[in-house]
Amino acid sequence: MKKPGLQLSLQTSSLVIGFMVWVLISSLMTYIQDDIALTSGQASIVTAIPVILGSLMRIPIGFYTDRVGARWMFLISFIILLFPVFYISIADTFVDLVIGGLLLGIGGATFSIGVTSLPKYYPKERHGFINGIYGVGNIGTALTTFGAPMIAEATSWQTAVRLFLFLLILFAALMFILGDRKEQKSKKSMVEQIKGVYKNAILWFLCLFYFITFGAFVAFTMFLPSFLVSNFGLDPIDAGIRTAIFIVIATILRPIGGLLADKFNGFIIMMIVFLGVTFSGILLSFSPGIEWYTVGALLVGITVGIGNGTIFKLVPLYFSNQAGIVNGVVSAMGGLGGFFPPLLLTAVSNITGHHAIAFMLLSELALVSFVIVIFMYYQDKVNVERHIIEGAAEGIMVTNKSGVIQNVNPAFTRITGYTLEEAKGNTPRLLQSGKHDKQFYEKLWQSVKENGYWEGRIWNKRKSGELYEELLTISPVKNSVGDIVYYVGVFNDLTVANNK
Repeated sequence: MKKPGLQLSLQTSSLVIGFMVWVLISSLMTYIQDDIALTSGQASIVTAIPVILGSLMRIPIGFYTDRVGARWMFLISFIILLFPVFYISIADTFVDLVIGGLLLGIGGATFSIGVTSLPKYYPKERHGFINGIYGVGNIGTALTTFGAPMIAEATSWQTAVRLFLFLLILFAALMFILGDRKEQKSKKSMVEQIKGVYKNAILWFLCLFYFITFGAFVAFTMFLPSFLVSNFGLDPIDAGIRTAIFIVIATILRPIGGLLADKFNGFIIMMIVFLGVTFSGILLSFSPGIEWYTVGALLVGITVGIGNGTIFKLVPLYFSNQAGIVNGVVSAMGGLGGFFPPLLLTAVSNITGHHAIAFMLLSELALVSFVIVIFMYYQDKVNVERHIIEGAAEGIMVTNKSGVIQNVNPAFTRITGYTLEEAKGNTPRLLQSGKHDKQFYEKLWQSVKENGYWEGRIWNKRKSGELYEELLTISPVKNSVGDIVYYVGVFNDLTVANNK
């Protein structure tokens, strides 16, 4: 495989080009409407339509990146994009814009290529930061949003569109020459990979999170240029500059989010992210003036930027063997998250005269996600604790406060011969050897009560009937108010140790 730094730079710059092309229509909409008569509803559809293919194609593109490598996927994508870019430059009807815009979606779908390919070049400890760096390619939307109106103002919007043909040809050539021909490839079928992940609830939670964070980024990117012009009376260039600032902030913070996820618990970061989105959605729902609207929009950019970087740190942690298909599914849901808001905002505005309900929905979805992240955080802690217990060399037995066995670990089964199913519901009398009298057990429990634990040697009996000596520690487990809810016994088989 070629140098990781070269591939990171090449693929990130290629994503910049893909995203520049992706938002061509939305960036030039105010100029396009001067030549092509569009209703507000048609303008919203044309603005949102590139997101459809840009979302749905992320799944197969992520999968085939695993099969054939990033070099071929970027090269093919750029060649295909030449056709819709040229077609849009000669468009003169609503239908032309819909057809061209749909195919422009491939530019957004290229996101799945790098998040699938680049982790192959780096250790897991750096995946969050590397995917965050690659995500800086989102800056392409800012470049087009800022630059395309200026070119259109100086020449025409058709000329501004045609200039992107040269960029696509240039980067197709660079990818052909410098792309890694020896990238590691997977031979698993798409059906096989989907079967391995679709029942996993974590996949769909991550999809929801990215639906909100990246969806909000895309929606604001597509929606802001025309919204700032129509709602606040800004001129197109000023609106483009403000939108570009939003994009730059969200994009720069993406690798920072990945870096934070590499160093700290990603779930805690996502809690902060969704609290921020919740607050900003509430602020925007009150239809503030341009000053407070700017604060709310920038807060969205900050939080979703960090969130976008964090999510793609979590994906390889849970789905390292199905990275291609999972990256595709998660990123597709993020793209779809950007398709619906512009249409919803327009519909709500037409019905009510303002956008409050749509922004409040964003805050409610973020709040629901915050609750889910809390659940996942504690579920993750429980899973870690369970793995520690299951991997322990010592036998572990957990009883309720009445002494009924609730759980045992694999080492318990190895030492005693009793499986979890056989032990659960019984009491520790199941193991009594008959070598200790009643007073022995009374003293044992008296020590637990007075000292908070008991430790000593005890003879027990295996399922086979063989007696063995063990070193046993018994400790109570209390709840937050100090009541005993469980007793935990941890023991080593001294008979085996003495025979070694």
